[in-house]
Amino acid sequence: MEGNEISQVIPKVKLKEKMGFLAFSGSINIVYLFRSSYYLFFLTEVLKLSMATAGAIVALSMVWDAVNDPLIGYWALNRKFKNGEKLRPFALWHSVPWAIILVLVFTDFGVSQTLTIVLAYIFYMTFQVFNTTVVLPYNAMAGLATNNDIDRRSINVFRNIGACLGSGIGAVACLPLLMLFGALNSEGNLNPEGASMGFFLVSCIMGSIVIAGSIMHYVTTKERVKQVSTEETKLSFQKVVRMLIKCRSWRFNTVYVICYGLINMLLMQSLAYHATYVLGRTAAVTMIQAAYLIATLLASFIVSPVDKMLGRRRAMILGPVIALLGKVWFVINPFSLGAIYMNAVSVGISVAFCFVLFNTNRNSIVDIIESKEGRRIDSMIATADGLAAKLSTAAVTALTAFMLEFAGYDPNLTVQPDSAIRIINMILGWMPGFVGLIMVVFAYFHPIEKEYEEARKKLQGS
Repeated sequence: MEGNEISQVIPKVKLKEKMGFLAFSGSINIVYLFRSSYYLFFLTEVLKLSMATAGAIVALSMVWDAVNDPLIGYWALNRKFKNGEKLRPFALWHSVPWAIILVLVFTDFGVSQTLTIVLAYIFYMTFQVFNTTVVLPYNAMAGLATNNDIDRRSINVFRNIGACLGSGIGAVACLPLLMLFGALNSEGNLNPEGASMGFFLVSCIMGSIVIAGSIMHYVTTKERVKQVSTEETKLSFQKVVRMLIKCRSWRFNTVYVICYGLINMLLMQSLAYHATYVLGRTAAVTMIQAAYLIATLLASFIVSPVDKMLGRRRAMILGPVIALLGKVWFVINPFSLGAIYMNAVSVGISVAFCFVLFNTNRNSIVDIIESKEGRRIDSMIATADGLAAKLSTAAVTALTAFMLEFAGYDPNLTVQPDSAIRIINMILGWMPGFVGLIMVVFAYFHPIEKEYEEARKKLQGS
């Protein structure tokens, strides 16, 4: 898939613009790391909600996040900002309310348990709305910045590097910041007296970084790719859904995206529990996440040459295969420190390949659909597969929370029962391993290379 221009002559994307994508990705992933690693922990350990209640809050909010994805994507599809652009301005105008809601999500208001639960639902669901609007340009702008597949892949590599750096800031800085502001004690364990204020202050810092990254993205990037057809009539929601479902590449890519999200979520939401109750130190999360992120960062630099050498489908297969091989030791001995590091490193390498390739596929799928339907639906591609991905992630989050509850997990215990420990280890081992096998199968049969080449030739002749 080394196609060049499709329908318009667009100059090569410069380094400054790629750095804008990197900054945006970095800031967004600071929030992702902080939220995914600590929100469930915050609900159970700081707000003292039961695991079942906390799991329900996260899962139902994620269902809402999934549902609002295509709704907001469709709304964005049929509108333009005053400057004529469709997606880039979302990064500018929605980052501030997003950051404010993030702070409210990690605030302990000291009210009754019932009101605490109500507020948690309200704030987290509102957070998910702004999360969707800000992520629109995050996922779609590579396809609007250029129609060159090589440049799109390069942009997605920079996005992945930004994701690693952002997650690295979250992984490395969150724990020391939580200790600095009194949420954790000197040993890295929860400090009940200062936990509420500590999480509040750290979330303020994270929100400020998001605003800065969003502004940098806005001022350095530009929407250049225009629809070949001059048709501008409003597309019905049913028509857009049919356009998506008819595209085989979109269907296969969606399953791949779903599996990627599940593997990442299973790792991130269970690490704090594994570190606390299996390894004996919550602070161990930092070094494990650091190993994961370093592996992802280093792997990002080889995705492009490997993709060029092997082809898209083979490169997509390689990612989950690496993760599967890295889990063997952990499945055999989940109590080994070396095994958990090997698990994290292999998943990190896999994530680099999967992220860059399925996002480049997303950009190509817009072109595939345009070649068949005459219309670009960038915002829907950026959000439609999120519906399935987030629904499945919500289901797995609820399932793991209830499995832990059923196994006897109790946040008030310093030592969890063996049944709960087995579930924690299964979440990190067998469950993502099974998901990885599904990824391999769907990557093998993915039609993206053939369909994109056909679309490129057709659009070049337009």
